[in-house]
Amino acid sequence: MPKGGIMKRIIAVAALLAGTAATLSGAGAAAEAKPRTPVSESQYRILLNQCDYAGSASLRADCRARVKSTYRIGAVNPNLDCRTYSGVTVCGDLTLTGKQCECIANLVKAGLSYRRAEVECYTAAS
Repeated sequence: MPKGGIMKRIIAVAALLAGTAATLSGAGAAAEAKPRTPVSESQYRILLNQCDYAGSASLRADCRARVKSTYRIGAVNPNLDCRTYSGVTVCGDLTLTGKQCECIANLVKAGLSYRRAEVECYTAAS
């Protein structure tokens, strides 16, 4: 390989690493500076309680940590997407396992709305 080709690769790798490092340090700073979203005490409790349905112990712990770092108790948040089906209320985006996604696809195919299928499959005993 000609010397110029090696130099171009070295420069490309160095540029890639520098860009990645800048992105990571910027992302960390942005995450620290982002204020937590205010929600009512009831909404906060729902967000924490829905973590009980996550597919594994580590997913439950991740869910609780995400709630605590994303939300804070304040005023009712009318923009928080909450839905109740079969007596269970969940809010916001749910982190679903592959099994839960498959369950949703099957229920939607059977005629259930996506939102209801999402709650039914998320809260079903694993």
